[in-house]
Amino acid sequence: NATMPPSENGSMDSFSVLNAEKAIEELTQQTFPLGMDDHLIEFSEVLRTVAKALRRVTEGKASAQAEAAEWKRKYELERARNLRLEQNGDQLPGKRAGQISEADEQSGRFEFCGGKDGICAHEVLQDSEPDLDSVLVPNKMIRKASFKLSWCCKGEKSNRYKHDIVSFGKGNIVTLGRSSKQISLMWESPPQTVLVLTKPNSNSVRILCFEMVRWLKEHENLNIFVEPRVMSELLEESSYYSFVQSWENERDVLTLHTKVDLVVTLGGDGTVLWAASMFKGPVPPIVPFSLGSLGFMTPFHSEDYRECMRSILGGPMSITLRHRLQCHIIRDEAKSEYESEGPPMLVLNEVTIDRGISSFLTNLECYCDNSFVTCVQGDGLILSTTSGSTAYSLAAGGSMVHPQVPGILFTPICPHSLSFRPLILPERVTVRVVVPYGSRSQAWVSFDGKGRKQLGPGDALICSMAAWPVPTACRVDSTADFLHSIHEGLHWNLRKTQSFDGPPDP
Repeated sequence: NATMPPSENGSMDSFSVLNAEKAIEELTQQTFPLGMDDHLIEFSEVLRTVAKALRRVTEGKASAQAEAAEWKRKYELERARNLRLEQNGDQLPGKRAGQISEADEQSGRFEFCGGKDGICAHEVLQDSEPDLDSVLVPNKMIRKASFKLSWCCKGEKSNRYKHDIVSFGKGNIVTLGRSSKQISLMWESPPQTVLVLTKPNSNSVRILCFEMVRWLKEHENLNIFVEPRVMSELLEESSYYSFVQSWENERDVLTLHTKVDLVVTLGGDGTVLWAASMFKGPVPPIVPFSLGSLGFMTPFHSEDYRECMRSILGGPMSITLRHRLQCHIIRDEAKSEYESEGPPMLVLNEVTIDRGISSFLTNLECYCDNSFVTCVQGDGLILSTTSGSTAYSLAAGGSMVHPQVPGILFTPICPHSLSFRPLILPERVTVRVVVPYGSRSQAWVSFDGKGRKQLGPGDALICSMAAWPVPTACRVDSTADFLHSIHEGLHWNLRKTQSFDGPPDP
């Protein structure tokens, strides 16, 4: 038996541990004669386990001793430096330029320096008063190490998020979030041109359109653009509407954002989706009037359109920036990942991959940037924006998310696993969904319920956040409108209040 005397501090000496490990290893390497009891064999296995544990203890202790020696060396160097400063009659460095003072931090007066990647970096030293972040030595302050942050992007420089502000106060990171405050729009010059989009095949919408176009021209003296279908209806109604303008081809639609200052939609959420799909780049502010069954994105009432339009045209107005997903398909026969099929598709609600009419489960391999996420086996997958969180994603079990929260919702459709729960991914990631070669069937993808395309084995769908969001006007503000929509549209958490018929508890 190996004896292991304890050291002075109560722990085993490293040399004793090594001797014990060596003794156990020699014992376990002995060959047992035939007929030896099985308990001795089990005991040898236990000894091997003990030997491994002793080896880990020895390595851990050696690492801890080396780390303690390094910290002691740094402490002695800093102490010697402070002593030299005292002997020479110098003082420790004070507050340097670029440091944010406590008063400035409270008053909101920050001096941001423009970094290479759009992130501010300061070399920050401690103030004269100690706080929780300070490391005290006798009569001295040890400064915290300066550091710098930068965004790591795979794309071009134009894709860097330079509008995010990061400052360093007292060596701590403080971020000013883009979506944490209500966004307000103020006109620098009065709007001149309005595009009016209407829900088709509705008599009430048609009547309101005739009335609103007349009022906008007579009282606000605005240039009016409408769809070719609506222009034909207006001219059939009366020759008075000859002042309205429209477009002839898709090329004119691509340049529409350079002519239109404001977009007015008359209909439901589907009309807002149609308005967003018309603009492949920048989108003018949209004022959505509710004339549909559900109104998650249409907070304005049609009967009050005069007061609403006067307020919006005069400004300022609160807006909600609704992010869009940019999607494109890469076929299996493509020579590179940049060879996509057709122009990218922009969706405001969601992109859906499902099994179509096939009786087999979908088999989809999902990646987030270069990291494997999971393999989806079920009826399909929904990649949704936060504006679309109250649409198909909600019906499939996803969460309701405030529309100004930047993110991508990853929601399975009837997954073949009870532990498969929805995810919310950051907005900066790129999601890649691939149909593996061993899949039993093909898959189908649709964009906001339109443009349905088939995905075969080896085909991939690439989704990322689009550069141009959709600004929609708010009736009150983005949070109040969102809560009102889920209360009125979904009757969220609507129930009778628990009755009370007794004396209060003592």
